[in-house]
Amino acid sequence: MGALHEGHLALVRQAKAECDVVAASVYVNPLQFNDKEDLARYPRHPAADARLLEEAGCDMLLMPEGNELLQHLPRLQFDLGLLGTVLEGEHRPGHFMGVVLVVERLFHFIRPDAAFFGEKDRQQLAVVRSAAKQLHWPERIHGCPTVRAEDGLALSSRNARLNDRERKEAPVLYQALRAVANAAFNVSVEEALQVGNSMLAEVADVKPDYLSIAHPETLQPLKEWGGLDEAVALVAAHLGPVRLIDNITLFRGPELR
Repeated sequence: MGALHEGHLALVRQAKAECDVVAASVYVNPLQFNDKEDLARYPRHPAADARLLEEAGCDMLLMPEGNELLQHLPRLQFDLGLLGTVLEGEHRPGHFMGVVLVVERLFHFIRPDAAFFGEKDRQQLAVVRSAAKQLHWPERIHGCPTVRAEDGLALSSRNARLNDRERKEAPVLYQALRAVANAAFNVSVEEALQVGNSMLAEVADVKPDYLSIAHPETLQPLKEWGGLDEAVALVAAHLGPVRLIDNITLFRGPELR
């Protein structure tokens, strides 16, 4: 949605390594916002974004304005299922349907062979994969690893709205996820979450919406590990004027990403 950073450019480079021609879109999609003020405040840097994409090897840029991409939009018959009721689906109703509608429009105009999405938006990636399966999209959906700052904070366009103090506090989200990962599969799910929530509570300015341990594919919250060798920890929290999200995959072993 613009205000590009290294996380976005990593997607372009990955696509360039696997494909002959790379197209990117920059569009602040109004359907993805529940709060009109949040939509108005979302950072926009179209000229800088275009330059960065060209330098990263992007061959084609779509930069629609206003509602022109949404005009004459067909009403998709798509069921978000349980993905639409948990985590971001619970806290941002309508958000993921907005994502699917615009992705479908972009695919309609470009007809790509493959599409690359960041794992930082883990639930969005799961929703797009579900839509691709349900709606029989021919595009291959690729998930690419989250790109982080040196202190662990997941790169996000929203990070630019943090002041200096908030920016120093923001890595606690990743630290909490790491704490959950270190406890995962060694203690109960409830105890692993307690470890992470205790770390978040150490920073008074951080106001969590959720910290969850979920199934790696369905993202349904887990109550016990069962026979799983892999799970995912997800967090969303408000810090000053910004709502941040992050996640990491949990493994029954030392591996972590």
